[in-house]
Amino acid sequence: MQSRLLLLRVPGGLGDVASRRVRLLLRQLVRGRPGGDRQRLEVRLMHTAGTDSGDTVNIGDVSYKVKTPKNPELVPQNYISDSPAQSIVQHLRWIMQKDLLGQDIFLIGPPGPLRRSVAMQYLELTKREVEYIALSRDTTETDLKQRREIRAGTAFYIDQCAVRAATEGRTLVLEGLEKAERNVLPVLNNLLENREMQLEDGRFLMSAERYDKLLQDHTKEEMDAWKIVRVSEHFRVIALGLPVPRYPGNPLDPPLRSRFQARDIYFLPFRDQLNLLYSVGANVSAEKVSQLLSFATTLCSQESSALGLPDFPLDSLPAAVQILNSFPMMSIEHAIQWLYPYTILLGQEGKMAVEGVLKRFELQGSGNSLLPKEIVRVERMTENHISQAHVTIQVAGKEVTIKVPAGTRAVDQPFAPDRFIQTPSHKQLLAEMMQSHMVKDICVIGGKGCGKTVIAKNFADILGYNIEPIMLYQDMTARDLLQQRYTLPNGDTAWRSSPLVNAAREGKLVLLDGIHRVNAGTLAVLQRLIHDRELSLYDGSRLLREDRYLSLKEGLQLTDEQLQERSIFPIHPSFRIIALAEPPVIGSSTQQWLGPEFLTMFFFHHMKPLVKSEEIQVIKEMVPNVPQEALEKLLSVTHKLRETQDPTAQSLAASLSTRQLLRIARRLSQYPSENLHDAITKACLSRFLPSLARSALEKNLADAAIEMNTNDSLEPELESYKCEIVSGSLRIGAVSAPVYNAQEKMKVPDVLFYDNVQHMIVMEDMLKDFVLGEHLLLVGNQGVGKNKIMDRFLHLLNRPREYIQLHRDTTVQTLTLQPSVKDGLIVYEDSPLVKAVKMGHILVVDEADKAPTNVTCILKTLVENGEMILADGRRIVAHAANVDGRENIIVIHPDFRMVVLANRPGFPFLGNDFFGTLGDIFSCHAIDNPKPHSELEMLKQYGPNVPEAILQKLVAAFGELRNLADQGIINYPYSTREVVNIVKHLQKFPTEGLSSVVRNVFDFDSYNNDMREILMNTLHKYGIPIGAKPTNVHLAKELPLPEQTFMGYWITGQAGNGMQRILCPVKTSHIDIKGPVLANIEEYPIEKQEARFLNFTEEYASWRFPLDEVNLICDIAVSHENGEHILYVAACNPISLYFMNLTGKNGFFVDFFDFFPRMISGAWRPFVTVAPLGSPLRGQVALHEEQSNAILLLDTTNRSIRHLILPIEEFAAKKSSWWSKEGGETYRMCKEFSHKNWLVFYKQAGNTLIVLDVLEGQTHTISLPINLKTVFLVAEDKWLLVENKTNQKYLLTKPAHIGSEDTGACQLYMLKEELPSTGFGVTQETDFCIPHKVSSDQLSSENLSSAVGQKIASPNRVLSDENSYATVVVGFPDLMSPSEVYSWKRSSSLEKPNVTNTGIYGGKRTNATPRHKNCVTLTHTNQVVRILPAGEVPLKDIFPKGVTPPQTAGYIEVTDLQAKKLRYIPVPSAESLSPYTAWISAISDTDALLAKWDKSGIVTVDMGGRVRLWETGLERLQQSLMEWRNMIGQDSDKPVQITIERDSNEDVSDPKHGKEDPDNMPHVGGNTWAGGTGGRDTAGLGGKGGPYRLDAGHPVYQVSEVEKDAVPEHVKRAAREMAQRAFQQRLKEIQMSEYDAATYERFSGAVQRQVHALRVILDNLQAKGKERQWLRHQATGELDDAKIIDGLAGEKAIYKRRGDLEPQLGSPQQKPKRLRLVVDVSGSMYRFNGVDRRLERSMEAVCMVMEAFENYEEKFKYDIAGHSGDGYNISLVPANKIPKDNKQRLEILKTMHAHSQFCMSGDHTLEGTEHAIKDITKEEADEYFVIILSDANLSRYGINPARFAQILTSDPQVNAFAIFIGSLGDQAARLQRTLPAGRSFVAMDTKKIPQILQQIFTSTMLSSI
Repeated sequence: MQSRLLLLRVPGGLGDVASRRVRLLLRQLVRGRPGGDRQRLEVRLMHTAGTDSGDTVNIGDVSYKVKTPKNPELVPQNYISDSPAQSIVQHLRWIMQKDLLGQDIFLIGPPGPLRRSVAMQYLELTKREVEYIALSRDTTETDLKQRREIRAGTAFYIDQCAVRAATEGRTLVLEGLEKAERNVLPVLNNLLENREMQLEDGRFLMSAERYDKLLQDHTKEEMDAWKIVRVSEHFRVIALGLPVPRYPGNPLDPPLRSRFQARDIYFLPFRDQLNLLYSVGANVSAEKVSQLLSFATTLCSQESSALGLPDFPLDSLPAAVQILNSFPMMSIEHAIQWLYPYTILLGQEGKMAVEGVLKRFELQGSGNSLLPKEIVRVERMTENHISQAHVTIQVAGKEVTIKVPAGTRAVDQPFAPDRFIQTPSHKQLLAEMMQSHMVKDICVIGGKGCGKTVIAKNFADILGYNIEPIMLYQDMTARDLLQQRYTLPNGDTAWRSSPLVNAAREGKLVLLDGIHRVNAGTLAVLQRLIHDRELSLYDGSRLLREDRYLSLKEGLQLTDEQLQERSIFPIHPSFRIIALAEPPVIGSSTQQWLGPEFLTMFFFHHMKPLVKSEEIQVIKEMVPNVPQEALEKLLSVTHKLRETQDPTAQSLAASLSTRQLLRIARRLSQYPSENLHDAITKACLSRFLPSLARSALEKNLADAAIEMNTNDSLEPELESYKCEIVSGSLRIGAVSAPVYNAQEKMKVPDVLFYDNVQHMIVMEDMLKDFVLGEHLLLVGNQGVGKNKIMDRFLHLLNRPREYIQLHRDTTVQTLTLQPSVKDGLIVYEDSPLVKAVKMGHILVVDEADKAPTNVTCILKTLVENGEMILADGRRIVAHAANVDGRENIIVIHPDFRMVVLANRPGFPFLGNDFFGTLGDIFSCHAIDNPKPHSELEMLKQYGPNVPEAILQKLVAAFGELRNLADQGIINYPYSTREVVNIVKHLQKFPTEGLSSVVRNVFDFDSYNNDMREILMNTLHKYGIPIGAKPTNVHLAKELPLPEQTFMGYWITGQAGNGMQRILCPVKTSHIDIKGPVLANIEEYPIEKQEARFLNFTEEYASWRFPLDEVNLICDIAVSHENGEHILYVAACNPISLYFMNLTGKNGFFVDFFDFFPRMISGAWRPFVTVAPLGSPLRGQVALHEEQSNAILLLDTTNRSIRHLILPIEEFAAKKSSWWSKEGGETYRMCKEFSHKNWLVFYKQAGNTLIVLDVLEGQTHTISLPINLKTVFLVAEDKWLLVENKTNQKYLLTKPAHIGSEDTGACQLYMLKEELPSTGFGVTQETDFCIPHKVSSDQLSSENLSSAVGQKIASPNRVLSDENSYATVVVGFPDLMSPSEVYSWKRSSSLEKPNVTNTGIYGGKRTNATPRHKNCVTLTHTNQVVRILPAGEVPLKDIFPKGVTPPQTAGYIEVTDLQAKKLRYIPVPSAESLSPYTAWISAISDTDALLAKWDKSGIVTVDMGGRVRLWETGLERLQQSLMEWRNMIGQDSDKPVQITIERDSNEDVSDPKHGKEDPDNMPHVGGNTWAGGTGGRDTAGLGGKGGPYRLDAGHPVYQVSEVEKDAVPEHVKRAAREMAQRAFQQRLKEIQMSEYDAATYERFSGAVQRQVHALRVILDNLQAKGKERQWLRHQATGELDDAKIIDGLAGEKAIYKRRGDLEPQLGSPQQKPKRLRLVVDVSGSMYRFNGVDRRLERSMEAVCMVMEAFENYEEKFKYDIAGHSGDGYNISLVPANKIPKDNKQRLEILKTMHAHSQFCMSGDHTLEGTEHAIKDITKEEADEYFVIILSDANLSRYGINPARFAQILTSDPQVNAFAIFIGSLGDQAARLQRTLPAGRSFVAMDTKKIPQILQQIFTSTMLSSI
């Protein structure tokens, strides 16, 4: 049966309109529809005569009598479609039934406009007036019931929608019940149930029945007097809501729910929907349409929502089909992307699911995937006052013209787009937007800075739109979007329409910028505007769609003015919205903004980042002269970062948006010398990135061949960075800018600023950007001088500044305007921001990271678009051209600039990530602490009188602490501000010790033990003696030197027959040079430890060369040039050389393994001596190997090696090893005069001397008549020779320059040693002893006189041998007369076999005499210094009785001839010793070697490679001791007095000592006694007029430090026992033996510091997560600025207060983060544990994870698995059985150990990793982390690193990290290069494993809690 409509007419009245409407309906219905065979309902409208409108509406069998509306303008218009679908007619029938029953209804269903449309169709059909309100989270009860407004100074109540509807009998439509806060809707409960309500103004609403009953007994006047109001019986409520929990929102309150009748309004049935689409898309093939609909319906099914896919917006389908109708050739798949942008909305799984469905319905990749190419032309025209445009779009070679709305700008008015560069992708995007624009509003989604705003502006320009940009922020309310209150000049309150509403009426294009930030509940108020183009405002006015407005106007026969009086306005037909948003973060814990509700509102266009070629095109056209090569590199690195899956890389790519790239390009074109590396690191702010991200960036830059500035390491001189102001222009470095002519001088900052290079460089950099017109952002730690630099910068430029400091309570209002009430009116005070904009000042925004980012966001529109709307309705615009006579406009002054200062993001600042949200609209500068040199210069200016040595220590110590902070080892980044404060204190109070002043900074950390330990170590390392006392002086004990003995004479060559001399022939020849070969010199940092941090000893400083554990040190030498001391240390297994400047920070290492020829097969024990050469060959050093006699010359400055070959014939003789019994041949080098560039070589037991002149390249061979044992070069022309076997001494003289012609120029004299005569004329035979060392320079005459004990001036030499401490030969070698010999003899000679010297090795040392005698003479301090083994030292005299002497490497014996004293200084034993003990003993009999450091000090190097500097000279020691005591501060132990100076009015008589009091009682005041305090005349303290201060020892209210420190022993003991008892008790509780406890402590103690640091961070983040938020609409608290007017009007809920915010509606439950640690427990771990402790370190790492995450189970769920040859998933700690106490933790460690001891060999690193990554995601979590610890020798097991890299990054939602335990050679480093950056670590030193773990946690896991 067909639908039938019967019309019974009555003449006149409203019936005409109605009947016309119904005739239309009829026409549609009678047309018939396919398949109309089932029972169809009909809608009948009957007219009957009568005063009521008299129509009756029949729907099926239900009929309703229509009343004539009182306010017909409130009846919905044009909602009924011409042919309602059958399903909708069913809904209408049900609503009518409920209406007749008088019940309120609730239409529930999925998001979209359908429910509202059904309700409105019913109300239109039955001619009901509507009160509509969209609920949002900002709706309060005043919006529903009554609101106060002030009229003529009095507050009146104005009824709101619910009350109006009830009294006037309208229908109240409540939309979005799930958005309203829970306490709002119960207000309506009674109104819904009993139709009763008490109003604020005292009236009472009463239901119609009760009112009518009362009216029978009382008159209407009485009822009015009682303030009772009748609720109309026609009042109904229709609520529209989403089902919660499926959709986010507040669930319905049960009492509220029970008052409604519900109906599910699901999407239209398939057939109805299909018919609708067919009717719209006649040109589209029917098959395509049904496929499209099938696809959409599938995505709305229950199954798809179970997959977590948001609903498909079915309601937008007709719009899409409409587009396809005009463009039938377009790909449907593409249109689906616009409706449902699944590629950016869903994760990997979701995408796969959607693509699966697309394939299923053959929508994917169908042949016609043609996209629109570009807009060909646009013709604008105006028809019946409606602006439209014909747009021709090219698709697939065809041109299609469509008609779209156009803007209101006059057609002839040209548009001047800002330079917009058309790239193919932009053209395509614009064409697509044009297609969408035909039917719907648009949302453009794209990353930060990719040009969304530019595209939108260009789009507007093409169509002649005026733009209305609206920046959205997070706590924006519905009122901010629509209307705000303000006061009229007479004090009345009124509503001001927002820019959005004005734009809707004027037909502008609204840009909603940042729609992803706004709360979804707030946006709900726009739904009706977007879907239906209707809007109800707070002041009761309504905006209608143009056609509805016109039909209303026509139907009611009213004029526009009359409608406006009734507050009804049309929405301009051109009005459109473009929303701009950033893509949703997939898988983030916060709620996605792009939800099902949002999908129904817009068509979505994804603006992808530009492809490389296009980006180059854009940059080149925007910045014409940008350097080509730099641009290429820049873009290749950017695109590489953008294309990776790695989240770290993507976050870096976000910083390199197109906007940033343009900024970099502008700088490069302006300053071509600019370094690209610096520009990129600046843009990414890499200085403050977490270490992982930073290393990823560095790696990518290196791959792109973008190098650092090489001369960065050298600090430029301040000269080259002068800032000067010349003729009105400021120049900093190479950049200059004009100085500003400021009107307001008092606003120009003036600051105390000491220039230093680094800050100058920063300011030059800032000036570059300033000149380019950028706004600046300075980011840095606290106290690095951000404000100082800024103020100095503005001072130099003479710019006035406005200053605004943000904090966590800053709101958008406070940033812009400060409202206040004056005489009952609201007045707005301009904030500094507005003032700066008006006046053209510089706005300095300080602490920008403290304010919520949603607040600071509004700065974006100001900086980017130069537009901003203020709370009082004024608007800031960029160009005066945009004013067009509009009022309330502020034009931005051209000189306005913004400078933002912020702390760096991340821990410990816990600010908001200002840089992350807004970084790319500013030019960023990372401000760091000044470099050491700059900092030192600056501190010198702060403390001119502070000794420079102290400043250097401070700079060095703080530098190290900052390094530690960067590595995350300590949390607090110590800054320059702290150092400056220390220096200021020292400057003012110079007597106070440094160690007490630094505590002003470090006492903050005094209760944190770990931190204290690190601080102490660092300060001690740089010799800041914190914690030392002035009494801690531990110098060596002095022993008396035996009396000197006169030993007789040395007589030169005089026998009875006069001088005996032998001439020696000399032969000169040239040397052969092979080479040079390039030397590989490695540089490494040196960690110097100052030795005097707690005690003062002779040791000055020490550090360690990274010596291999099998290597041996065989010779050391120090070169002294121009006051620089360079230490050379030769090692012989393998042969290598270490060298460094003793004041420098870096050491160098050269390996000679490939250069020294190996002469002998089998065991070769080379022995190398080293001789540094002098100027002009400075920096060159000769190495001589004693067996092969090979000489190498290393040039350390040019990094080259040459082999020098001496012309010696007999060197061909057979070699044998030098330590063997035959005593094979060895060659020696004499290097006393190496600084003069000549050396002497001789063969032991040989008879030639070879003089090598390195500078001339010649050798002179001197042939001798004797066989040599040793040679001492006592002077340049006189050498002391010792004959082999007889030990007879000879003196050889030679001319200074040997010419080739004077052969025989060298003369040899015999030396006779004559004893003093014994009186009987018998000469005693004597054993000649060989000197160990003869000085090559002489004692000064003062030193000589004091040594010998008689005043004497003569040439002399000091020597030392085994029988004497020291011997002075007076007159030798220059005087030929007999030389007197004075000696200080030892009681027993050294090295006598009777001393059984058992070294540390237990066994006897070998018999071979050691090669080194370890003796030096310090002629300047009159000392002979040598190192002796412990057996040669009188230990009983040195150490008190009962003290065991420590283990030492030897003792330094200082023989002081000045003071005639002996001192023995112990050298601490080496940290590691080579196992080749026999070899060591052949080198030296002590484990340390000795050389001269400078005039009064020596340097020792022990076999473990530790270098120590010692001061031995007494004067030097005294001076150092004084400085040391000054650093501690002398007076810390002295009692301190408080004195008040008062005039005692007693005159001072003569000063006198005063009487001594025999009892020594304290005397205060008076002038009798000596030693009083506060008196006069007598000697005492604190008085006046006494002769001198005398302290009789009366303490003045002060316990001395020592007493303070001395806590009584029994108290300490009690404390110890208490701790011990508690420990025992705890062990008993967990049944752990003490042995187990100690074992566990071994692992736990090692990682205590890391555990502690991690827990501190976790606690802080937990606290940050719990930070309280502002709760609005409160009845108590602080006044909410936004509600001042409501307060004036007398409302209550106008306060805000801090409280815990309820989690956002529907925001996903916070799930814990999941962590899996996969440790290697394979056999190799056990096998190599002895080498580098790798298994123990892994156990420590496991222990650290278990301890750090204890009690954080709700935030982190971890488990630990192992992999070994036995398998790839050995469960150690399952996630559900976390160990609770030490015993359980120890069990796990034991399991690890046992497993790796007994498992099969093999490696399952890959499988273990793969399994962990797949397995971990099975459980729901916020984030996933997998950390693999392995010692995988990948190549050994044939594993390809690329395969491993692929597994690590196989799942983008799992952050996987690999830590490799150092393997052989550089294998680990090679591996790291192939693995993704920031994902792999190599721990060469296993100690670093816990630190690496800590680094991973802090930089990734904790960044996003």
